[in-house]
Amino acid sequence: MSDHELAGRVATAAGTLLLDVRRELADASAEERKAAGDKRSHDFLMEALGAERPDDAVLSEEGADDPVRLSADRVWIVDPLDGTREFSELGREDWAVHVALWQAGELVAGAVALPAQGVTLTTPTVAPPPEHQGRPRIVVSRTRPPAVALAVRDALDGVLVEMGSAGAKVASVVQGLSDVYVHAGGQYEWDSAAPVAVARAAGLHTSRIDGSPLVYNRADPLLPDLVVCRPEFADAVLAVTT
Repeated sequence: MSDHELAGRVATAAGTLLLDVRRELADASAEERKAAGDKRSHDFLMEALGAERPDDAVLSEEGADDPVRLSADRVWIVDPLDGTREFSELGREDWAVHVALWQAGELVAGAVALPAQGVTLTTPTVAPPPEHQGRPRIVVSRTRPPAVALAVRDALDGVLVEMGSAGAKVASVVQGLSDVYVHAGGQYEWDSAAPVAVARAAGLHTSRIDGSPLVYNRADPLLPDLVVCRPEFADAVLAVTT
């Protein structure tokens, strides 16, 4: 099984598990659903990756950060449940599972599962998004759109598209449902590694908001900002954000 296939398979399976958690805890509190989803997906991913790639290191949002990853040749960067709030709200579809592989300084494989949509986007076979006619669509948080996204909207004469998790936002650009995702409010490597791997496979522009490269598997996993957009908008977006 290739690394691409493994990423897609375990992300999809973790998503199926999360849908089961949702059903099992439909009458529980949102906090109980969040906690159960985070833990059960993390435990599954750690076991699955450990069984298939026992020599690889793992950086997970829900796990203790093992410094051995800093000297490892291969590191899986995972977010077992991206968008816990959306997951906890029964009926919402804008949450995701992220599985990415870093090797020799680069993201080399990745998958973003959107379980409630029945979709998993996996490298290297992600198709470029279809063309869009009309005003650029800037995807933002449904509760707290960052000021930089509003500035990009104004500069591009765009419209806002509200959505939940980071993975769902990047996936919406890949799927052609939006055109630009720009974030500057603070994220970690697990929030963007798999989405960025998938976006690159689809031919999209990815960078920090100052135009510099996104770098993964660093000692400090904080990676607070990024731009993912259709390549034809990259120059205009970076003119606003840099």
